[in-house]
Amino acid sequence: MVPILLSVLLVFVLVFSIILVIQRRKKAGITGMKSALTPICFFLIGITNLLAYWFHFMGIMNWFISVTLLILGAYFTKYMPLTEK
Repeated sequence: MVPILLSVLLVFVLVFSIILVIQRRKKAGITGMKSALTPICFFLIGITNLLAYWFHFMGIMNWFISVTLLILGAYFTKYMPLTEK
């Protein structure tokens, strides 16, 4: 019962956070695909791990995909716009 509740919670949180990121990017006037690659990679990590849990695909391939997406997400932070304060 608990794994099902946690999976549903993760799906709701992922959908909510994706919508929130899109709204904040529009509000800030940020356009372009390169600056969106970091959040896309980080959201894909959550989706990959959730699918791996659902389909019992926990293993080296899941770890490889997660680490690769983490490294790519960190790499693409250089394309994110700087805020001015």
